[in-house]
Amino acid sequence: MTATSRCASWRTTNTLVLAIALALALLSAACGGSDDASSTTSTAADRADQTGQTASSEASTPAAPASTDEENEAASSFSGELRIGAIPDQDPEKLARLYGELATYLGKALPSVDVTYVPVTDYQGAVSGFKVGDLDLVWFGGLTGVQARLEVDGAKALVQRDIDAEFTSVFIANTSTGIEPFDSLPGLQTLAGHSFTFGSESSTSGRLMPQSFLTGAGVEAKDAFRGPAGFSGSHDKTIELVESGTYETGVLNSQVWDSRVAEGKVDPAKVIEVFRTPAYYDYHWVAQPDLDARFGEGFEAALVDAFLALDASDPAGAAILELFAAKRFIPTENGNYAAIEAVGREIGLIN
Repeated sequence: MTATSRCASWRTTNTLVLAIALALALLSAACGGSDDASSTTSTAADRADQTGQTASSEASTPAAPASTDEENEAASSFSGELRIGAIPDQDPEKLARLYGELATYLGKALPSVDVTYVPVTDYQGAVSGFKVGDLDLVWFGGLTGVQARLEVDGAKALVQRDIDAEFTSVFIANTSTGIEPFDSLPGLQTLAGHSFTFGSESSTSGRLMPQSFLTGAGVEAKDAFRGPAGFSGSHDKTIELVESGTYETGVLNSQVWDSRVAEGKVDPAKVIEVFRTPAYYDYHWVAQPDLDARFGEGFEAALVDAFLALDASDPAGAAILELFAAKRFIPTENGNYAAIEAVGREIGLIN
């Protein structure tokens, strides 16, 4: 019998006072028990509801894929200091900003590794630093990359920008020369008799490949120009020297030229592009052969993945890619630079 029916039966008895007293007692007991049960049931329901909400919340957040967990665990197992360097082919301020941001990015991608940018003063300094082991990972041009790998057995070309698979050089002229733009290699003969400057002596895009194209057009650098050919030391400096008239003509890498033109840092009334070369492989990152042994198994692959993961849709990635004048990084390999090595040997820059 329920509490309610019991309460009703007691209210029908003849002794009103006793009925009321007994009814109140029973009602108090029944209602109190009901409150306790309700409270207990409510608490249990609340707990069940809270548990359900927690489970539902956890279910709505996708679990990280096993591969990501494994990668994160592997990344945290690496340790050491990774020293990165680069050939000084542009303004030192810009290089410090570029490789500083890259070092920060790589440090986050490889959280247990300290990444340090080590600047060098010239192209051969980058090769020497890699040779003696002071630099672990270096941004080289095609020629210096070959030179460095020949010095360190087992060194690897890892990644390059998308633009490096089809890189070009730009020949420029001071407008006072009257040289008009041309679109074929024989046109390089119009540079003969004018003063001329390359970039660095070891630059692929500022010396090696341009000299090869000049030779192919019948223009020998040693005696074709007015006075000895100069070496400016960097692509930015080449623009500056030709624009000022210190040299009437010169050559530099197309990426720097295009960037400076876009930035409004080239005066078209004083200096113009006259010829853009055929394409060739150029810049790339070269790594020491023992990275896995020093930093942990799988480190080299993780390093490559970090470069390939740079994404223009991400603010940090976009800033780095913009400074590199690229849309993305792509894998590369030593064999891509065989032609560079052949030209280097041909003109005496590789023994």
